[in-house]
Amino acid sequence: MNVVIKVSSATKEKMIEYFKDKINEKKPPYAVFQAKEEDTIVTLYESGKVMFQGVSADVDANMWKEMDLQTNEKENDYYYTNAIGSDEVGTGDYYGPIVITSTYVNKNDISFLEELGLKDSKQMNDNQILKIVPTIIKHIKYSSVILTNKEYNEKYSKDVNMNKIKAILHNKVLSNMLSNNVQYDYIIVDQFVDSKNYYKYLVNIPNIVRNITFLTKAENKNLSVACASVISRYIFLKELDKLSEKLNIILPKGANNQVDEVGKKIVQQYNIEKLKDVAKFNFKNTAKILKDN
Repeated sequence: MNVVIKVSSATKEKMIEYFKDKINEKKPPYAVFQAKEEDTIVTLYESGKVMFQGVSADVDANMWKEMDLQTNEKENDYYYTNAIGSDEVGTGDYYGPIVITSTYVNKNDISFLEELGLKDSKQMNDNQILKIVPTIIKHIKYSSVILTNKEYNEKYSKDVNMNKIKAILHNKVLSNMLSNNVQYDYIIVDQFVDSKNYYKYLVNIPNIVRNITFLTKAENKNLSVACASVISRYIFLKELDKLSEKLNIILPKGANNQVDEVGKKIVQQYNIEKLKDVAKFNFKNTAKILKDN
């Protein structure tokens, strides 16, 4: 007897832990593992599908299916829905812009996105993102805003911090998405600040989007946020490449020591103003770069 079920990411982790001492050395293509439980062969695939083979396959499958429903009831409330989601990238990178994207994913899009292997951008490498996003944006409605570092440096001040900038940009892309008159159950934002402060940042901003559901690790609970995450990352990577080409210097991601060395090189070859055009000047990296220049 063969039985196949689909489980969530949380249940996948539980299965990996449960079967860790029962895993076979060999596994089929695209499988996370294959293990034996009494007289049942259990194969967990990267997609989240699980195949149970054996006399008691239906019993074992029902047990894990019930566990999946219980452990992920709250997350599934947000997963199998029509949703607008938004997420951002670039806020921790010294070089490259801040990109915030909102997407609309309805229930009919879920299987399509799962087949592509969509995950949060932090769980995918850049090559995977560059490969799947062109396909995603042909099928999924999205709205993105790019804030260059020149614009960021002009806006950033004692009264306008990173969270305020993010809140304003999230509101902008969400407002853009709502203008499409899409039918949704939830508006979901990957939480970077509590809702009270989020709306405080938007005082005097026109067209404030209300009724937002703020979730931590929202990209793992809803595919509209996961879509927003990977599309933002895709745009960020493309923009970083353009900046590197203009400078004829490869701009690294992040905010590490390599970033500092490249910054010194930019100042030496060009000037401080050029650095200000491509870098977030309030980062600690700036002091390190200018110390020797």
